[in-house]
Parts: sequence; structure tokens; C-alpha cells
Amino acid sequence: MNQLNVGILIFDGVEVLDFAGPYEVFSRTRTEPGVESRRSDASAPFNVFTVAQRPAPVTVTGGLRVLPDYDFGSAPPIDLMVIPGGFGTRALLENVGVLHWIAHTSAEARRTTSVCTGSLLLARAGLLANRRATTHWGALDLLGGIDPSVSVQSDCRVVDDGVVTSAGVAAGIDMALSVVESICGRAVADETAKYIEFPRQLPISKSQPPIG
Repeated sequence: MNQLNVGILIFDGVEVLDFAGPYEVFSRTRTEPGVESRRSDASAPFNVFTVAQRPAPVTVTGGLRVLPDYDFGSAPPIDLMVIPGGFGTRALLENVGVLHWIAHTSAEARRTTSVCTGSLLLARAGLLANRRATTHWGALDLLGGIDPSVSVQSDCRVVDDGVVTSAGVAAGIDMALSVVESICGRAVADETAKYIEFPRQLPISKSQPPIG
């Protein structure tokens, strides 16, 4: 099976579940159902890894230290990029190297996604211009302030408008499952949710077709 590379950015101050939730979903997805299929990668549609600006441990929310799989210079091509959030995003809003990497990687990737305040970085990189998007409820005004052309959605858990954004923290699991569904189908996404025992509840706000 040809796997898609899922690259998840991590950085100092990233929220744990923002990156670990999507990591769990994508790494546990199998096109063959059942517990036994998770014992190998034979039916795994995704190859999941973490990427950081530098090849050194990052300290995430709560003090957990995580060693990234790759840095910007060594990461393989990314088909699906995940930008998580957390208080660490505030410093990265002025980090030219990170913003350039996000913009460049997005241009090459098949899908660009964010969790929580990761959407602030997407907006700063110019990737949400004239799109609908969401973020953590505590940063909705900040998202609109970074790029006033963004149509900020305050009542959606996941918004898919070419770029896929999600609300805060645990909503990243909903986001990842929605991406799994769009690539592998509803049955695979639902079976993945069943395996990790996560209830799929809220609908996704998708792009509206053009009028006329």
C-alpha cells in the first residue's frame, strides 16, 4: 500500500493533545478492521511522524519532553501537514523560519490542517486568506485580528474550506477523523473512532459551493 506521509509540527509550548490526538488517529487507522490489524502496518494508509525546527527535544504543555522524528532539513516530503496549537504558537507568530516552512510545506502537501491555535500560524503564513476557519474559543478574536479576511467560525468544531481547521485541543481528534473519512471513506473513519473509543458527534462545516 502507498502510504501518505503525515507530518505533525511540534514546538516548545505545544498542547499535548493537539498533536497526540491526531497522531493517535492517523497512526491507528487501518483499512482492514479489527484489533488484529493494528498489530502490523500492512493496512496502514498513513506514515505519521513529528517535525520540529531543530533536532532537539521540545518541552510541551505540562513539562513533557518530546524528541522530534525530524527537523525541517531532514523531514521527508509531507502529504498531510498538521499544525497543532498551544501557548507556544504566540512566539512562533514572529518566527520567520517556522512560517516559511509552513507556507512551503503547505504548497507541496495534499492537505493542510490545524488544531486549536495552530490556525493562528496558518493565518500568519497567509494560508487562510479569504477562507472560513476556526480555532480555540479563547483565540477567535485573535485569529480575525491576524487576518481580517478570514471568516472566523465560532460555532464549528471542524471547518473544511480547502484548509482544514479545528477548534481547541480534543477537537483535533474530530479533525483527524474527518480527514481519514475524506481519504479512506466513512467506514474506515468510523471503525478507527470505534477502535480508539472516541464518539463522533458533531458535523463538519465544509466549503459552500459557488453560487450561480
